[in-house]
Amino acid sequence: MLGMVAAAALVSCTSVSQAEPDYDIIGRQFSLVLQNAHFSRARFSQELYQQFLDCYLQSLDAQHLFLTQEDVNYLNERYASSFGDYLLANQTTRLAEELYAYFSERALPRIDQAEQMLRAYSGKMPAFDSNRTTPRSRRKLPRAKDAAELDQVWRDQVEDMLLTEVLRRENLEKLAAAKGKPSPVAKEMSVTDKMLARIKRMRNEIQEADREDMVSYLLNAVAHVYDPHSDYMGAREEQRFKDMIKASIVGIGAKLQSDDDGSTTIEGIVKGGPAAKSGQLQLGDHIVAVSHAGDDNWTDVMFLSIDKVVDLIRGQKGVPVKLRVQSADTGEEKVVTIVRDEIPMSEELASGRVIDLKDGDRTYRLGVLTLPSFYIDLDDGDVHCAADVKKILRRMMQEKVEGIVLDLRFNGGGSLDEVRKMVGFFTGAGPVVQVKDSRAHVERLTVSGRPLFNGELVVLINKLSASASEIFAGAMADYGRAVIVGDEASFGKGTVQVPRGLADYMPYFSSREGCGMIKVTTQKFYRVGGASTQLKGVASDIVLPTVTAGLRIGEGEQDYAMPYDEIPRAGGYVKSSRISRILPELMARSQARTSQDKDMQYTREDIERARERQEKNVVSLNKAEREAENTQLLERKKTIDAERKVRYEKMAAEDEKKMTIYRLKLSDVKAARLPIASKDDDDEYMDENKDPEEELTETPEYPSKLDPVLREALHIVKDMVDMP
Repeated sequence: MLGMVAAAALVSCTSVSQAEPDYDIIGRQFSLVLQNAHFSRARFSQELYQQFLDCYLQSLDAQHLFLTQEDVNYLNERYASSFGDYLLANQTTRLAEELYAYFSERALPRIDQAEQMLRAYSGKMPAFDSNRTTPRSRRKLPRAKDAAELDQVWRDQVEDMLLTEVLRRENLEKLAAAKGKPSPVAKEMSVTDKMLARIKRMRNEIQEADREDMVSYLLNAVAHVYDPHSDYMGAREEQRFKDMIKASIVGIGAKLQSDDDGSTTIEGIVKGGPAAKSGQLQLGDHIVAVSHAGDDNWTDVMFLSIDKVVDLIRGQKGVPVKLRVQSADTGEEKVVTIVRDEIPMSEELASGRVIDLKDGDRTYRLGVLTLPSFYIDLDDGDVHCAADVKKILRRMMQEKVEGIVLDLRFNGGGSLDEVRKMVGFFTGAGPVVQVKDSRAHVERLTVSGRPLFNGELVVLINKLSASASEIFAGAMADYGRAVIVGDEASFGKGTVQVPRGLADYMPYFSSREGCGMIKVTTQKFYRVGGASTQLKGVASDIVLPTVTAGLRIGEGEQDYAMPYDEIPRAGGYVKSSRISRILPELMARSQARTSQDKDMQYTREDIERARERQEKNVVSLNKAEREAENTQLLERKKTIDAERKVRYEKMAAEDEKKMTIYRLKLSDVKAARLPIASKDDDDEYMDENKDPEEELTETPEYPSKLDPVLREALHIVKDMVDMP
């Protein structure tokens, strides 16, 4: 339930004890808590032991590039029948280190092999004229049966890496030449050097795994067999989780990215954050070493993973950190000192817009409320999404908004209590969601009071709307309170996770330092109508073509997902018949609009193309074939961009005549007048590096910052206002 889409590597900042935890006891207590607290209450068994090992090997070698079927057979014979016994016998560390050592012994020679092949190509690229193909994804394919077969897999992998990079550079050079601009790849290292650097980073990431990492890999494999959303979090991951769920962090305010040269690049700088205020860091600067102020002991971070770099930069609010940085402009090395501070992740906070939409002689006042997550501060802070949404809703009511589009696209969930409160804003008193525990006891969570908003409502979802988003959308559907619009269905995560600190379960005399936490699925939730959202999600009333429709994402794509089921409907609520009465007409009007909408047409074509690629799951190693495919895609994009440029100019002119859009951020709720949104408004809370290809293309922005799906949702809610 608390699962959310993870934020990018914003450098966070709470210190973590460096004391070595007792992972043997942690592993045992974790195993006991998992068996006793998980919804399934499944006891360890020989069948589960085999699944633990399968899941572990898949997590380390998801693309089947390092382990052969012979390797898997050996590991099955050695560990499959006793996997869980190691954990229960206080031998977690031994098992974690043995398994990881075996994986490393197989993986590192393969990386060496790739390095040798790349060095052989350093003087001359392959001809790329074969008729061979290679899978786009090997995840669901059988493993190579032996070392000889895996040799060929890696030859194909290396050739595909090189060809992909060669084509990327040629494409950028063509785009730059057409624009009369310098090539963005002119200053890049050679193709083979770039691939060698990637291989080196891969090797380092395998070699730098410490005991916490190894134990985490092991325990997470065990947890994920119970279900995909149960997790073990070591001390470092525990802090990242807490930072994410509360939509604020303490840090320097920089987004980091691993660079091909081995350094860590400043990919983004938070506006108004410590890094921005200091003025010492620029986009594109490379961090090469980290130290703490007052400490002259520098740690080299070249080829270190992002997570490890973040951990090195962590510290307390108000405490400085020192970074050795290579300037993006001059390449000169400098030392900067930045004082850590609290950074609100404003892109994760609720926000809104009020839109005056003219249609003939009538002007409709509509609202858009965007909620990226159901955030809450788990450390007893004052960050609560329900309180923020209430502020925005009250201001919308003050502005006499007639209908609202609540945008939950890409909302991965959050707090159960926050979503419970939010449902009440639109339904008033009554049941919100039903929660069933492992003993089949069903609790009906309710909300009291009167609704805040009684106007028309559209809830916008996609395949990445999960967990708490599905509770909200399901409640709105069951009450007949809203029309659900978007992908065919939401993600399908219908389970509740409870985070529990493992320190609370350690024996009396054991160390409690750095134990981490277990996030365990303890309940399943059900809509008030009795249906689970597990696997099936919440179905849209009106389905629109979206950018996520063609992606293989959702609970059904997860290994070890829990099943769908139903329970009796909750009493105490009445479903309005109005939505079902007007829905056929709403669908007909929407179909009439979208069938003529060019952007919807393009999206449908993209969805079909994505599905075809997924089904074929092959990519050619022939350069001419890949070039032809890329040329076709580029020409299509040019044609579409040219058409859009003309059409969007007309749409923008029409919008100016028909629309007035007012900004409604949390900082605006008490303003005497809402500010008019400008096309030049900077909605981004962070300055970020630009993708070279994006800078060289002419893809126009959607007029009025209303993407086609959101624009159609506004038309639907306008239609609802018109209907009796």
